[in-house]
Amino acid sequence: MTLSKNSDWWRGAVIYQIYPRSFQDTNGDGIGDLPGITQRLDHIAALGADAIWVSPFFTSPMKDFGYDVSDYCGVDPMFGTLQDFDAMVERAHALGLRVMIDLVLSHTSDQHPWFKESRRDRHNPKADWYVWANPRPDGTPPTNWLSIFGGSAWHWDSRREQYYLHNFLTSQPDLNFHNSDVQQALLDATTFWLERGVDGFRLDTINFYFHDQNLRDNPPLPPRERNDLTAPKVNPYNHQMHLFDKSRPENLAFLRAFRAVLEPYGAAAVGEVGDSERGLQIMAAYTSGGDKVQMCYPFELLQPNRISAYDLQSAFALLASEAPDAWPCWSYSNHDVIRHITRWGLNERGVRTYLMLILSLRGSVCLYQGEELGLPEAELQFEDLQDPYGIEFWPEFKGRDGSRTPMVWDGGNGLGGFTSNAKSWLPVTAPHLALAVGNQSGQSESLLEYYRAALHFRRDHKVLAHGAMSPLSAAGDVASFARVGDEVLFCAFNLGPNEAVLDLPEGPWHNVADTLGGVAPQSGRLTLEAWGFALLRRG
Repeated sequence: MTLSKNSDWWRGAVIYQIYPRSFQDTNGDGIGDLPGITQRLDHIAALGADAIWVSPFFTSPMKDFGYDVSDYCGVDPMFGTLQDFDAMVERAHALGLRVMIDLVLSHTSDQHPWFKESRRDRHNPKADWYVWANPRPDGTPPTNWLSIFGGSAWHWDSRREQYYLHNFLTSQPDLNFHNSDVQQALLDATTFWLERGVDGFRLDTINFYFHDQNLRDNPPLPPRERNDLTAPKVNPYNHQMHLFDKSRPENLAFLRAFRAVLEPYGAAAVGEVGDSERGLQIMAAYTSGGDKVQMCYPFELLQPNRISAYDLQSAFALLASEAPDAWPCWSYSNHDVIRHITRWGLNERGVRTYLMLILSLRGSVCLYQGEELGLPEAELQFEDLQDPYGIEFWPEFKGRDGSRTPMVWDGGNGLGGFTSNAKSWLPVTAPHLALAVGNQSGQSESLLEYYRAALHFRRDHKVLAHGAMSPLSAAGDVASFARVGDEVLFCAFNLGPNEAVLDLPEGPWHNVADTLGGVAPQSGRLTLEAWGFALLRRG
């Protein structure tokens, strides 16, 4: 298959996230690899996705499992070689799948050659490539900024007798984006992957690039305004208003420079916005105007509490007021949060309705590997944990390993067909084995076949990917809106456990989703049972 040259391919795309450590192991070491991704791409193509997003596979000491990069242009031997990467891209393109890769630009590993040189002394050529600061007169850190992974965001370095900034692990020093040489080095690394054929990037922690050069303390956040959208409740990170350690205005100019690098290649970027108070406003700023990133990945649908009709109404009203041309990329699950089936306590009917909802909203969609199988969060013991975040905050917060366990392909295999090794890097749990691809494929009532049908339905009704969207209304548990384009679809979703009745706009309306369980109208009204939905075409 030849991919179209349409530079707007990302608009309305369904993107399938692959966590490479856990997708498919081909060399028997218990860890997934790039050849494993290539081997399993047919599954993603058959699902009906438009693109894949591959989480980091770069050279790394793996203190944060690839999000601590020590070579932006290298493949870690754990995952294979650059030739394996090229083969993966070639196979994906042959199947009609675009390829997006994670770029972790805000910080590197402390094993990156740049940081090794920077920390040597205060006068070397890369001395200013990271965020260094002198202590306060009493020797304490220069600001009150906190790390997401716990404790101060500053770490003392005895070589320079200064602190360096790390918004995450101490082994993940933050780059100094106020240095133009740093920006250029990162743009050069971006070009390296574009030249290898990638179609776009997922930008990790996109709002963490710049810090306040005046090193001002963050003000406290009143308890009534705190939430756990980006950090668990037990983390004191939630006690601050993060005005000066991230989301700085200088970021906009860098994003314009980044977009200029993408343009000749027709590539796209989706940025992860990590902010508990201003996420949608930041997304609006980063995606508006057509000169920065094309999409952002907000946390509104990744939140701990089940998304309600009112939550959706509030989010879309805020988007409409802040930047009506902003383009979101919605997701319920990823490698950083508890899988949404467990997080929200959904039954299978609820899973199906929430799927149809996300496929009907204006925006693009990210699906996380195993979501199509209905995988719940894996229950792991403390001794099984690999994630430093979970180890730090156990047991109140169990970390991210429960969403990162291996993909299950074969229910008759003790490790789900993931590896030939006797042990995988994280265990495969018994509840997952029963939901393996081999157990569900071809079974008409399975969740996997429902996902396939739903994604192909979205492709058949292009208005869901590209059409305009009327203001979203909330009436009790029912969220409703219209998608308008080459056809008009009225979409209604009962996001609650009780029956709901809804009056329809002037019709006539016809059920176009009966094969997916969509409800038909009766005499100008809709009766939606618990977790019921309707997709109706006018005319």
